[in-house]
Amino acid sequence: MKKGAQTRQQMLETAMELFNQQGYHGTGVNQVLAESSAPRGSLYFHFPGGKQQLAAEAVAASGQHVGELLALVLADVAEPREAVSAILGHFEQVLVESDYRSGCPVATVALEACAESADVRNACDGAYEGWQQQLAEGFGSWGIPADQAGNLAVVALSMIEGALLLSKVQRDVTPLRTVGEQLIVLLESARAEEN
Repeated sequence: MKKGAQTRQQMLETAMELFNQQGYHGTGVNQVLAESSAPRGSLYFHFPGGKQQLAAEAVAASGQHVGELLALVLADVAEPREAVSAILGHFEQVLVESDYRSGCPVATVALEACAESADVRNACDGAYEGWQQQLAEGFGSWGIPADQAGNLAVVALSMIEGALLLSKVQRDVTPLRTVGEQLIVLLESARAEEN
């Protein structure tokens, strides 16, 4: 990788982590530059749209990473319990290892910046839409009808997002585990109706 591309990638990875932990308004471009060891003038060279472009690209990249995790888990398991345990286990690990500073890599930015930037809003929407589609497809592969699988994907994503927020605030993974158990019941019930 060329030096310029490497600098850009390092800035993007640093921004992904900082936006996840500190949110949009809590993360300054100077902090991104300092923590990525990027030259001062490189932000606008690599991200001419400034902080909004950097945030939009960071959210999109974070969304893609979570999407890849979902795709792997859903392709690798045939039972709701296994899938939910693997997905929520990942987020539980993220919470604990970050001392509850990290959670959903999209939600923090979405709550703060969607009203201010169409680019950031579109990146958040794209991430959530991709996750919903992957969940719906995974649920459908368990025999749940497509329309019901799509509705359950919205419910599942909403439950997980809420549990991540509660877990961060309470500094306890119990809400995430509770949501996991309820989501398993919901998915197994929907699956049983079709069998």
